[in-house]
Amino acid sequence: MFPECKKAAGWMDGFERPWFVAGGWAIDLFIGKQTRPHADLEIGIFREDQKALRDQLADWEFRKAVNGSLITWNGEYLNLPVHEIHAVDRVHNQQTEILLSEREEGRWIFRRNFGISCPAAEAILFTEDDIPYLNPQVVLLFKLKARPKDQADFHSARDFLSKEQRYWLKQGIRQMDIHHPWISYL
Repeated sequence: MFPECKKAAGWMDGFERPWFVAGGWAIDLFIGKQTRPHADLEIGIFREDQKALRDQLADWEFRKAVNGSLITWNGEYLNLPVHEIHAVDRVHNQQTEILLSEREEGRWIFRRNFGISCPAAEAILFTEDDIPYLNPQVVLLFKLKARPKDQADFHSARDFLSKEQRYWLKQGIRQMDIHHPWISYL
């Protein structure tokens, strides 16, 4: 399918914890075609698996995003509000952004509003090639800003969403912004 996503699958081969492609690439994996250019590749893991990730990508360099700055991450446990890690493999000239997701009692938790959740098993879907990606209902909940790329991702994905995905997304958006324009499209 997409070479960038297959590269991520290669990096994560043998990782025995859940992981997934996130962001715009997750929308494209869901739809089955690339809908727009992407500046980067984001992958996600559950927060409690961050040490296992460092072990998996042992030769990579890591920086955590803190208050808009990137600071070397030395392996200490990252709690909220830190949720973003930038990883670079200088040997193979590769990089990715890693997003830490919250999970509690078998449920994926939206870090911007802990009242929004879904079963963790439903938060991650798989392509026919077994590449895991974040459920588009979840991806779109993170994209409620008015940025052109987020609008494009919503309009690309909405017709592919199931009735259940539309309902979940609509309820989540209502909890975040009762007047959000996407509600009328769902």
